[in-house]
Amino acid sequence: MAEHDEGVWLHGGAQVTLVELAQVSGLTEELLRELVEFGALAPVTVAVASSEWCFSADCVVRVRTAARLRTDLELETPALALVLTYLERIQRLDTELRHLRAQLSAPRR
Repeated sequence: MAEHDEGVWLHGGAQVTLVELAQVSGLTEELLRELVEFGALAPVTVAVASSEWCFSADCVVRVRTAARLRTDLELETPALALVLTYLERIQRLDTELRHLRAQLSAPRR
C-alpha cells in the first residue's frame, strides 16, 4: 500500500465516492465492491445518473483499516469482510458500555 502523507478533513455528513475510497485506501475498486457485496461496507446513496455509489465519510477510516489488515494479515476478501464486521460490532458495544457506565455513575435525583 502506498503511503498517504496528505491529510483530509471530513465531517460526518460528507460523502465520498467509490473512486475516492479506492484512492485514499490503496484498495482496488473491485475489492471495495466485493466488501459491499459481503456487507462490510454499505453505500449511503447511489447516484442515479452515473450509478455510482456514495459512502459516508466514516467509511474512510474503515477502508484504511481494511487495507492495513489485508496487508498485515494477508486476509482474503471474505475474511477481511468478517473482521471488519466484528470490529464495527465491538466498537458499537464498547460505545454502548461506556454510555451505560456513565448512566450508572451519574448521581440519582
